[in-house]
Amino acid sequence: MTWDLVTLNSGYIMPSIAYGTWTLGNGQGPIDQIAQAFDTQYYHIDTAQGYRNEGEVGIALHESGLSRGDVFITTKYSGFDGLDIPTAIRNSVNNIGTPYVDLYLIHNPRLAVPDIPTAWAEMEKVVEDGLAKSIGVSNFGVQDLEILLASAKIKPAVNQILLHPYVYLQQTPIVEYAAEHDIVIEAYSALRPLTKEPSGPLDAPLNEIATRLGATTDQVLLAWTKAKGAVIVTTSSKKTRLEGYQDAGDIELSKEDIAAIDAAGALGEKRITVRMGLRKFGVGVLVAVAMLSLCSYFRIRSDKSL
Repeated sequence: MTWDLVTLNSGYIMPSIAYGTWTLGNGQGPIDQIAQAFDTQYYHIDTAQGYRNEGEVGIALHESGLSRGDVFITTKYSGFDGLDIPTAIRNSVNNIGTPYVDLYLIHNPRLAVPDIPTAWAEMEKVVEDGLAKSIGVSNFGVQDLEILLASAKIKPAVNQILLHPYVYLQQTPIVEYAAEHDIVIEAYSALRPLTKEPSGPLDAPLNEIATRLGATTDQVLLAWTKAKGAVIVTTSSKKTRLEGYQDAGDIELSKEDIAAIDAAGALGEKRITVRMGLRKFGVGVLVAVAMLSLCSYFRIRSDKSL
């Protein structure tokens, strides 16, 4: 199970595979699932103010018997309840029951209010106050990072983004920009082509590579994400799958394998773009027909009233 440790530009070390709590909700269920993640050697837990389960992360950590230094905890400022960054981070560390988090992210650039430079200055104060060892962003594009870096005293350590073969072309500019500025890319929804977009162009290369390597298609997809230099945030309720994801760290894809996945991903991205365009067009047509029908109805009613 070879998932390397990544050195951030802050100097701190981060495990390159994380267990994400986005879809877990709250209550005893996520506590049990995070405990299962610890049992399968996931020592990087990704949560957020917006996920409403920071408390469950803290309970699972304290019940695990692991020391605070054994686990890397990421949480995010999600702008919930109208709280500002200074208030939200203090609530987050209190919820988790820890004096600090390892990584604190702005969940989306639209949450950087009143503007990115002001919000980032508040994030830098979070580091100064010892509430986070490293800070970063999520879902930021190139222009967003350009604005941030123009005034930053502390560079973001991470940009967590949607990343899989069906969005790789559109995400390439931000992936390359992050690499130029020593910002680690974290990939969420890396397995989406299998879970949400099955029976697409990726099926053929993933199946061929998986068969040849004695792996599963989800392991191959994670290996592709790793080959792109990204840290992975993933999740599952099944222990066997979590173990399989760990084993994916040992898979080394050839340049030909990566190129085949890239090509299939680009084809799928084009198909998805066309499909979404047609869907929007169809919705627009339906709205137009509905509006015409309403106008005709009211015109007829008006004529009758005369």
